[in-house]
Amino acid sequence: MTGQTLLFAVFSSALAVAAGRASAEEPPAVCPFGPGARPADTLPAGAPHGAQIPIDTIVVLMQENRSFDHYMGRLHAQGKRDSEPLPKTASNPDPTAPGHTIRVFHDPRRCEVADLAHGWTQVHEEFNGGAMDGFTAANANPADPSGRRAMAYYDERDLNFYYALYRRFATADRYFSSLLGPTFPNRYYLVAGTSFGHIDNDLPMAVGQFAQRAIYNLLDEAGVTWRVYTDDLPFGLLFAYVRNHRSANLLSMADYFADARAGTLPQVSFVDPAFEGSRNEENDEHPPANQQIGQAFIASILQALLHSPAWPHAAAFLTYDEHGGFFDHVPPPPACIPDDIPPKLGPGDTPAAFDRYGIRVPFVVVSPFARRRFVSHRVYDHTSILRFIETRHDLPALTRRDANADPMLELFDFDHPDFVQPPHLPRARIERAGLAECAAP
Repeated sequence: MTGQTLLFAVFSSALAVAAGRASAEEPPAVCPFGPGARPADTLPAGAPHGAQIPIDTIVVLMQENRSFDHYMGRLHAQGKRDSEPLPKTASNPDPTAPGHTIRVFHDPRRCEVADLAHGWTQVHEEFNGGAMDGFTAANANPADPSGRRAMAYYDERDLNFYYALYRRFATADRYFSSLLGPTFPNRYYLVAGTSFGHIDNDLPMAVGQFAQRAIYNLLDEAGVTWRVYTDDLPFGLLFAYVRNHRSANLLSMADYFADARAGTLPQVSFVDPAFEGSRNEENDEHPPANQQIGQAFIASILQALLHSPAWPHAAAFLTYDEHGGFFDHVPPPPACIPDDIPPKLGPGDTPAAFDRYGIRVPFVVVSPFARRRFVSHRVYDHTSILRFIETRHDLPALTRRDANADPMLELFDFDHPDFVQPPHLPRARIERAGLAECAAP
């Protein structure tokens, strides 16, 4: 065993002990409901469900790799006081200078010098048993030896459309990704309530793989219309049911805009960004891509909905699959273990279970019924969106996680809609200097 391997083994052992300590000090998640639980069985008495919820068009938008503090930590100081602020003194140790720290800072750049660490083991290192102090060390890179970029934040100077959007509509400052891991497993939770053991960005390697039931099955069985719109990889294509039986439900972005104009969007839409392309083409906001390109993409999707005949009975949910390695100061709480499938750990993977949420990410609901300037402090994750869809259409839960998820009804006032007339929102700014910076080799 090399010195480096030994050091890693010792660190991993210490991390597991710290995680065990944190779990021992926290009560486990309360999970009274299981797969198959209907909304009427899990909601408080009198809570609306099914046709009692006047939402006929649901649009789900999931972007990539940004933490709450990184994107919305300044929302508190820039127009929404109820939102959890990013502490000005928040810091992480400087791995290049023992005894020194790196504080959070405003980053004027549009493209990072390198991607950030967000694999299973790396995210557990960043979490560090709840200390939230492993972000800089996990992101040390030859282009950024101290990992300083992990402590960067943006504000309305950088994300003008988003700050206007989040100020007006209902948001949540305790919305967490679904597990301490990367993109694909978190996106699986959005549509299946579990990652069925996966902790990496695994792809199905055979026609019948990834045969797990997902929201697509439930919607078809209930006669609820749905589509996935994208000009890139439709994420739903990873599921065997979609690949083998519902490829006709996968449409282009041009189809989305046409359907929005005509008022013919299905009852549930998933809009996927472009995951590939140059830093000025990729619009999923995944570092090191230009985040203003992704903001403009989302603005176009939402503006089309705001001015669609479907708007009076619509709701769009916007969030991010995971934090992408960027700092957040709020430790994720315990979560319901979704099923009996343990994590598929490989050599060197941090030993852990699916019993904790991932790092916080931004979230906003855009709807005539969204509560104006409201901030929810309840705990949500990606399965809360799934549970909202299930609640609106009286569908059974897929796993323990979505059965016990809060469907976010607190963010709505279905009796007194605040946004019957769509609000004016600014054009999403794309700076020429940022385009030039991101085009540079």
